[in-house]
Amino acid sequence: MNPFQYLTAINDSKQDIMVDDIAEKGYNAFMVNRGLSYFNDTVLMANEMNLHAHLDNRLQFDFLINIVRKKKRFSKWTKAQSSSDVEVVKQYYGYSNQKARQIYDLITPDQMEELRKKVYKGGRK
Repeated sequence: MNPFQYLTAINDSKQDIMVDDIAEKGYNAFMVNRGLSYFNDTVLMANEMNLHAHLDNRLQFDFLINIVRKKKRFSKWTKAQSSSDVEVVKQYYGYSNQKARQIYDLITPDQMEELRKKVYKGGRK
């Protein structure tokens, strides 16, 4: 089972889908808590489960399915966006994503244009 099925059971259907050991092992507490953290009315419950991460998957699921009010909740998951300029900095200096983002703020537009020219490999765009 995927985390979205557990989120649907907790938020909307209120059906106990954790019926066997396989379903319990498929429960990913981090992803479920992350999905619940997008909403004002469930963020505190997700935080509470993060504080008690040592609990069994079954206990966490039972807590959430019983305490979260039934409501249709949907939100797009945020994803890190990669800037093409940050990719140029990474490629030129050989830095990681985090280091390249830090350095990117220090580079002037003229320096950035120079880096783009040095990294450009040709071909069609």
